[in-house]
Amino acid sequence: MAAASLNRGVITAVVMSAALMQSLDTTIANVALPHIQGSVSASQDEIVWVLTFYIVAAGMTMPLTAWLADRFGSRLVFLLSVGGFTVASALCGMAQSLDEIVGFRFLQGVAGAALIPLGQSLLLNETPTEKHGRALASYSMVMMLGPIMGPVLGGFFTDNYSWRWCFLVNVPVGILTFLGAWLCLSKKPADRPPKFDVLGFVAIAVGIGALQLMCDRGEINDWFGSAETWIEAIIAGLFFYYFIVHTLTDRQPIFSRGLFRNRTFNASLVATVVVIGAVNASLALTPPMLQGIYGYPVLSTGLLMAPLGIGMMLMTLAVARVIDRIDLRLLLGVGLLVLALSFWMMSGFAPTMGSGPVIIASFVQGMAMSMVWTPITAIAFSALPASLRSQGTTMWNVVRNTGGSAGISLIQALLTNNVQVAHSTIAAHMSLDNPLVRQALHRGNELVLGRQTVDSLNDVINRQASMIAYLDDFRLLALAVLAMIPLLFVMRRARPVAGRPVIVE
Repeated sequence: MAAASLNRGVITAVVMSAALMQSLDTTIANVALPHIQGSVSASQDEIVWVLTFYIVAAGMTMPLTAWLADRFGSRLVFLLSVGGFTVASALCGMAQSLDEIVGFRFLQGVAGAALIPLGQSLLLNETPTEKHGRALASYSMVMMLGPIMGPVLGGFFTDNYSWRWCFLVNVPVGILTFLGAWLCLSKKPADRPPKFDVLGFVAIAVGIGALQLMCDRGEINDWFGSAETWIEAIIAGLFFYYFIVHTLTDRQPIFSRGLFRNRTFNASLVATVVVIGAVNASLALTPPMLQGIYGYPVLSTGLLMAPLGIGMMLMTLAVARVIDRIDLRLLLGVGLLVLALSFWMMSGFAPTMGSGPVIIASFVQGMAMSMVWTPITAIAFSALPASLRSQGTTMWNVVRNTGGSAGISLIQALLTNNVQVAHSTIAAHMSLDNPLVRQALHRGNELVLGRQTVDSLNDVINRQASMIAYLDDFRLLALAVLAMIPLLFVMRRARPVAGRPVIVE
């Protein structure tokens, strides 16, 4: 019993370290881009591909995870993924040109695509059913902490060592993870999956790739003012439409139709798209707001975001103690309300306030993320039979990645548009006919209308317009999260039976 418990502990540590590596690398290079750009002599447009190729490669490859695991065994696929990710990380850290680092980042995305969905599947398969809730709680915390910690660690390595350590740090972690997986993962015989659905895979891979490109490059290309965005949107729409039709009609689609007959799993997918989109959008909005509106430096911005991680860890420990004893829908409902509350608190920020409201809102948001992410994951996978678990984790993570990217892109587009609208509205009242404006522009008895005065006034208008746009976006995120509460009534009731959560038919 002690040996089995130790083995499970090592497996848990292995899959969590793999998930942390993959999730960290989605954001760890962001703050290092200017340094990488100078090192490889790249333009502003070119250096963005360091991020884009990783995201696109992971998104396009992830749908393969379930079939590969069934065909070759979870252990072999996991080992190859960890090994490939580690080698690609080392090559990224040693790259000497833009072509090299972009190519190695693509390989890193391909190798890392399976780490999170396969890690979830392995964790559920190797953990006793009565401990699934606690295992998923810990795993969810790691998945959410990765993107939050990424910019902080990236800034630390870049400032104190070199941008190359943003990638080289994966090497020792990857080696230990590989050895732990090699020693502890059981060698179960591979299943005999159906013939590989080439058409289904191509349809979803191209659709995801086009959508990720559109989301990642939309802001640079002025969204639908660019022909590239239109082409990517049309390709994504056509291929997603074909994938849906193909899945509904083909005899052996890449994803079993049994997944889409499960109302609890489908409701969880919809809620996951909106929640991860809202959370990622908030994480993308907050740092530039703190730096641009309040003037905080990068390090201070990271410290102000730290309470989010603290709240998440504390609430994860609390959730893990009760998750196997209560109806998960109740916990999820409370989490959605608290998450919406945190966004609503952020929509009340003022341009002249101190750091206190930011710290409190971050802490509340961190607690809410644990209260939402753990039960929504447990509900989704508790609803699936073991035979569909590998496909379920793959589909869930495909949706999670796509929803996260789409959420960031949508909210950034709205921010840009709202800034322009607010700027126009404020500027319309900045005329000399306005007695308050005339009073502000007077110096003694003289009316000051020099270039410097006009520029200063425009800076004030820009700051106010940006603040209004940020607050509008946070308010929209709160309403989007609240709109997910009715889905709780679509999900089947989960209740504890013999110490474990089950879905009641």
